[in-house]
Amino acid sequence: MAYIEPAPIKDKENPLESMMERFNIAAEKLGLSEEVYNVLKNPAKQVIVSLPITMDNGKIQVFEGIRVIHSNILGPAKGGIRFAPDVHIDEVRALAAWMTWKCAVVDIPYGGGKGGVRCNPREMSKGEIERLVRAYTMAMIDVFGPDKDIPAPDMGTGPREMAWLMDEYSKAKGMTVSSVVTGKPLVLGGSLGRTEATGRGVMVTALAAMQKLKINPFQATCAVQGFGNVGSWAARLLEERGLKIVAISDHTGAFYNENGINILEAIAYRDGNNNNLEGFAGGEKMLDAGDLLTLEVDVLVPAAVEDVITIHNVNDIKAKLIVEGANGPTSAKADAIINEKGIMAVPDILANAGGVTVSYFEWVQNRLGYKWTADRVNRRSDRIMKDSFEMVYQASQKYDVPMRIAAYIVAIDKVAKTYTFRGGF
Repeated sequence: MAYIEPAPIKDKENPLESMMERFNIAAEKLGLSEEVYNVLKNPAKQVIVSLPITMDNGKIQVFEGIRVIHSNILGPAKGGIRFAPDVHIDEVRALAAWMTWKCAVVDIPYGGGKGGVRCNPREMSKGEIERLVRAYTMAMIDVFGPDKDIPAPDMGTGPREMAWLMDEYSKAKGMTVSSVVTGKPLVLGGSLGRTEATGRGVMVTALAAMQKLKINPFQATCAVQGFGNVGSWAARLLEERGLKIVAISDHTGAFYNENGINILEAIAYRDGNNNNLEGFAGGEKMLDAGDLLTLEVDVLVPAAVEDVITIHNVNDIKAKLIVEGANGPTSAKADAIINEKGIMAVPDILANAGGVTVSYFEWVQNRLGYKWTADRVNRRSDRIMKDSFEMVYQASQKYDVPMRIAAYIVAIDKVAKTYTFRGGF
C-alpha cells in the first residue's frame, strides 16, 4: 500500500466551498457568461456505489465508493482514487474540479475526475484491499475507459492497486487495456519518471518562483510538511539544487535541524521503518508538528492534505514563498492574509501538476505501445511546468491578482473557450 500522507492540522472548512470561492473570483475577472459559469461550476457526473466486501474474518462489510467527473470538455476525465476513512462527496467534488483546472493550466487534453472509497486501508489486509479495488472497478466499469475516465493513485492507493484495477477492467473487456489507468508498475506499462513526477514539478515551480523573488537557492532554507511520495521527492530534489531542508514531518511528528536534514538519510530511515519517521535521529522532534508551518524559512512546501494553512495559523507563517505540493492545503479564508503579508503562493493546481503531466505521458505511451526514456519524460515535464508557471505569472501581472487566482483564470479561460468553440452541449 502506498504511504498515506498526513496533516497535523485539520480545519473544518468545506474544500468544495474553498474551491468555489477562488473559481468565482476568477470567473468575475474573466467576465464569464452565466451559461458557461453554470456549466463549469457543476460536475458532469457523480456516481455513488455500495461495495459489499468479504473481510478476512468471513463477515461482509459494505463500503461507500464515489466517482465524480467534473468535466469532459477538454477530453476524458483524469483523476486519482483515494482510500481514506474521511472520504466524502464534497471533498471528491472539489478534487475533481481541481483536476479540471490542473489539467487545463498545464495544457493537457483531459477533464477532471476523482474517486474515493471510505475505508481505512491501514486496518485492512492486502487481500481485503484487493477485493475492494476489484469491486470498485466493476462498479465503475461503465464509467472508466481510456477515452472516458482514466483513474490513477491518490492517498491510500499506489501502483499495486492500479495493477489490480487494470487487471479487473481488462478481464471485463476481454483484452489487456493498459491505458485505462495510470500510475501502474513499470512492467505493466507504467512510465519512467512517474514516481518522482509530482515532487519534481514542485521543485521546478519553486525554483521558477524563487527566480522571480530573487531568492538564491544556495542560500535558502525550506520546510516540507508531509514526507510521502510528493514531499520526500520535493525535499530531495530541492536539496540537490542547493536548498537547505531544515524541517520535515509526517503523521508521527515533525523533525527540525537548523544545519539541514540529510534527505537521503531521512528517506532511507523512513523506508526501513514501516514508512514513517518516528525515531528519526537526523533532526530534533518538534513538540508540536504544526509548528513546522510557521518556521522562519524562505520556502514552505505543504505536501500533506487539504486545509493545513488556515485562519488559525496563517498569521504566524513567516515563509517568503509557499509551494503547494498537496491539493488544497490553504483554505480560502487564509488566502487574503497570505496576500496581505506579501507571500507568493504557487497554487496546487500549478505546483503539483507534474504528476498528472507524467500520467498523461504514461497514457500516451500506452496508446503508442512505446516507452520513453526517463530523460525524455523529465525534459518534457520540466518544459511544461516552466511554461505553465510563466503563463500563470504573466496572468497574475496582467490582471493584478495573486498567483492562485491567476492559475484559475488561465485554466477557466481555456475550458470556457473550448466549450464555446465546441458549441456547448
